[in-house]
Amino acid sequence: MKFGIVVAEWNHEITGALAKGAVETLKKHGANEKNIKVKYVPGTFELTLGAQYLAEYTDVDAVIVLGCVIQGETRHFDFICAGVTQGIIDLNIKYNKPFIFGVLTTGNQQQALDRAGGKLGNKGDEAAVTAIKMVALRNEIN
Repeated sequence: MKFGIVVAEWNHEITGALAKGAVETLKKHGANEKNIKVKYVPGTFELTLGAQYLAEYTDVDAVIVLGCVIQGETRHFDFICAGVTQGIIDLNIKYNKPFIFGVLTTGNQQQALDRAGGKLGNKGDEAAVTAIKMVALRNEIN
């Protein structure tokens, strides 16, 4: 299996931990490091296009999308979350390929840290396991 991972640079302390967890989990389950492509985009909003680039210009079987949006005082949070969610949904359908949503949408920094290797685990790990399962499902059906 070949995997692409697109990571938002914004909130890098969080997204870097998510990416590390995803890569380690993929390797733990047998993925060869040369079959894991990690690419970075400036922020969460750019994840959709970064994921599309991985689908179009590489031969990955699945794309894991990792970002973190923390609620602020404005509605910016709502627009970014809605946009990236719909964008990832659209990519799944357009490319008939798993695009795994690993974007944290938290109320504060501590909630994000708790989900990026803290007391609630690492959601990057979970995204990697989901990618493996979805590729396996496609291979089983195909």
